[in-house]
Amino acid sequence: MANERVVIVNGVRTPFVRARTVFQKMPPAMLGGIALRETVARSGLDPALIEEIYMGIVSAPADGPNVAREACFDSGLPSTIPATTINRYCASAAEAAAAIAGKIFSGQIDIGIAGGVESISSVRALFSQEATDYFQDFARAKTAGQKLQFLSKFKPHLLAPQAPGIKEPTTGLTMGQAADLMCREFKVGREEQDKFSLDSHLKAHNAWERGFYRSHVVPVGTPDGKVIDRDTDVRSDTSLEKLGSLKPVFYKDGTITAGNASPLTDGASALLMMSESKARELGLQPLGVVRAFGAAAIDVQKEPLLIGPAFIIPRVLKKAGITWDQLDLLEVHEAFAGQVLSTIKAIESKEWAKEKLGLDQAIGQVDRSKLNVNGGSIPLGHPFGATGVRMILQALHELRARKKNLGLISICAAGGLGSVMVVEAI
Repeated sequence: MANERVVIVNGVRTPFVRARTVFQKMPPAMLGGIALRETVARSGLDPALIEEIYMGIVSAPADGPNVAREACFDSGLPSTIPATTINRYCASAAEAAAAIAGKIFSGQIDIGIAGGVESISSVRALFSQEATDYFQDFARAKTAGQKLQFLSKFKPHLLAPQAPGIKEPTTGLTMGQAADLMCREFKVGREEQDKFSLDSHLKAHNAWERGFYRSHVVPVGTPDGKVIDRDTDVRSDTSLEKLGSLKPVFYKDGTITAGNASPLTDGASALLMMSESKARELGLQPLGVVRAFGAAAIDVQKEPLLIGPAFIIPRVLKKAGITWDQLDLLEVHEAFAGQVLSTIKAIESKEWAKEKLGLDQAIGQVDRSKLNVNGGSIPLGHPFGATGVRMILQALHELRARKKNLGLISICAAGGLGSVMVVEAI
């Protein structure tokens, strides 16, 4: 039935691990398949009832498969489930959840799975366009003479691979460079960033120690016989001194370091979503409801690349029918500590709100006791395509633990994009 509430019944994620370590031999479809399979297994749902799968990925395999479809095959779920892969950079999994929610809300389906995956370990080096053209032309040569003619034109540099990188095609800047410039614009200093990162590591460590993540992080058996049952980048032994000793990565006079940025990560996540009436019919108790979702895009030549979420927050709050002060939890993606702190300054600035949004007052004041209370992407890791669902699960489980209601998920993304979602625990 259209126009009824969309609920999240449950979901899981794999541990998030540093790229090119313990998940190195596990391609995206395998990781995604684990998240899909475990999500369905935990619900007790008949898999034949699932009508759609949407999964996000950013660094898709070079041979171009529909990763969501391959993950479906790998999961052992029925091959009759349509599957779609989407890319909205770091907000891909959140967009997958929004897409499934939209299909349910409009009455197209009753039950779907949204998720995401990233295997940075599987990203292949590429060759230049010149090399690609040369080898394609060589392959089309038909006679020995033609082949010899091409071989005479061969240059050794054609075999030089181009290392995978994360760079904005429009600006020519990496995410880190853009974040460093953002910190300068919003006057966010190095010590403030390091302190934020330390706090996030300690919050993530404490959350693991008290068992919070056991509610939705599933152990993963690797092809070489290891069992990985927790995130591998959380550092309980870090300190301001250790973080302060690290050199800037992107500019010599910059403030972004390996310690106050999210690491390159492998991992996957998934959510089981359905209409509220279908959950009642099946006797399933949901975790929560998707109250509202919105996306923003900014002019990357005029605005800081990662400020997008601040532009859409007021509209999403209005769609959800709530005010900023009613939020019980804030989950803000930690691509970089400086990006989070800059976004907070925008949210709290009356001048910014007036100039950029035409508002008479600031979006709101950020209560730090409600912000990323179990740690964020800096300690947990950031598998680009999977982070959005990680944040949704984290918000809903913490809201239920606190017996609170409303959480806001804010995700900046490459290309000047931003995604914001309001969820409600029930």
